[in-house]
Amino acid sequence: MKKKSSKAALFIAWRYLFSKKKHNIINIISIISAIGIMVSSAALIIVLSVFNGMEDLVISNFNHFNPDFKITKCEGKSFSSDSISIQQLDNIPGIASVQEVVSDMVLIKYKDNQILTHFKGVNKCYPSIAQIDNLIYDGSFTLYEDSNSYAVLGISVAGTLQLNLNGFETLNFFYPKRLKKNFSDPSNAFNSINVMPSGVFLTNTNYDEEYVFIPIEMARELSDYQGEVTELEIFLSPSANLNEIHKKIEQIIGNQYVVKDHYEQEETLFKTMKTEKIIIFFILTLIILMAAFNIIGIVGMLIVEKKNDISILFTLGADHHFINRIFLYEGMFVSAAGGLLGMVVGFIICLLQQLFHIVKLGGGESGYIIDYYPVTMELKDFTIVFIAVMSITILSSFASLLGLKKRKNRIEKTDN
Repeated sequence: MKKKSSKAALFIAWRYLFSKKKHNIINIISIISAIGIMVSSAALIIVLSVFNGMEDLVISNFNHFNPDFKITKCEGKSFSSDSISIQQLDNIPGIASVQEVVSDMVLIKYKDNQILTHFKGVNKCYPSIAQIDNLIYDGSFTLYEDSNSYAVLGISVAGTLQLNLNGFETLNFFYPKRLKKNFSDPSNAFNSINVMPSGVFLTNTNYDEEYVFIPIEMARELSDYQGEVTELEIFLSPSANLNEIHKKIEQIIGNQYVVKDHYEQEETLFKTMKTEKIIIFFILTLIILMAAFNIIGIVGMLIVEKKNDISILFTLGADHHFINRIFLYEGMFVSAAGGLLGMVVGFIICLLQQLFHIVKLGGGESGYIIDYYPVTMELKDFTIVFIAVMSITILSSFASLLGLKKRKNRIEKTDN
């Protein structure tokens, strides 16, 4: 019986949706409500898709620079390269390479310019394994050549130093002595090395102003980290299972070390982006909520207009739950129409942006990584938006029916 009554209520609500109303104001409010929900839903889809596109762009840029996993010590800056069995890590299926890295802050001087940045000491094979040699902007990604050693700088570092790759001036690195500190003689308080620059890299991230690559032997000489590393970087084969390898690495390294994946290496950035996305979602959901409040007026006015039909239905044996269900469905139909149309509009706009890059970030010389807003549509966003629209609709329809019921009870008490 419940199924039959639900179908009957659904059928009557569907007929009411398209039936001619005595008062045009009901049609006008219904259209305005549907348009409001449509615009809000479309805006949600577009904004969420743009956030997805931005996140994918950031991930792709950082993934060019960051390893798949990075192992560091929980406490302290460096650790012995023998304290973790690199051989055991190499034997894990899916791991392509384990690289030793020595990194820390350093003062670099070039001619009359200087900058405080990070050096990153790596092995000869590191650039090709990490595939950062294809990030070269000027010169070449050469760290070792014959018996000579070279440095490769981020583009922002090179710009600050006003680097000239065709010149013969060397980069002067200064690092405070860790083992023998002599503050009474500042000239003897620093280790220093001179390195010729060979190239400039560009990642379109903050790493362009934070890193200079040098050979790991020079990094150890500069920082007194002989036989030590500051981190181990792990690179995986394309078909590797990240979660499974993550667990195996943690089992090998123990509790004294921490292993971070791509997201954990840039945890603050991705948390900020997700927080911004959630805030925008709730702001636009409030706009949908405001548009859905018109449903209360629609349901109330429709009940007044259809009071003769309601009397007939009561005569035929319908109860209050059946009548309430009709007008609940009516409100849901209006919102669902607006929500679905909004998602279709949002999909079309996002698709046009993906194909034709209509909305630009700036002119051709704007200096952005790309000159248009990146868009990535995800099924979960469409699902979340539709659920949000329908949830708001159901709540607003219930609120309108509850309000009308209380008003009716007050009138009946007054009459008595």
